Amino acid sequence: MVYYASKLAVSALIILAVSELAKRLPGFAALVASLPLTSLLAFIWMRVEGSNNAAIADLSGQIFWLVIPSLLLFVAFAFLLRHGVDFWLGLAISAGLTVVAYLALLPVLRKFGVQL
Repeated sequence: MVYYASKLAVSALIILAVSELAKRLPGFAALVASLPLTSLLAFIWMRVEGSNNAAIADLSGQIFWLVIPSLLLFVAFAFLLRHGVDFWLGLAISAGLTVVAYLALLPVLRKFGVQL
């Protein structure tokens, strides 16, 4: 239980640091936030828990393909906010578009032999 609490605390501290950094240095915070922190943490926790390189490599490869449709969220969200759409509505629309992009990409990947 202590181990899981430690994982949660470390992960939460990183998220807290980025959100606080964004208030003071938005450009640097954007750089830090653009790092695949969730993926990096997953790789680290997998290694600490004894996963082999093949399992971590598989996860890394799968993440690569799923990053592509997730980029739509950032483009759509920025566009909507700049055009006066309410924050929450823009976030919901952007997330919805991203889900649609994921669903559209999956059959394309399967067609080319990529299994997620």
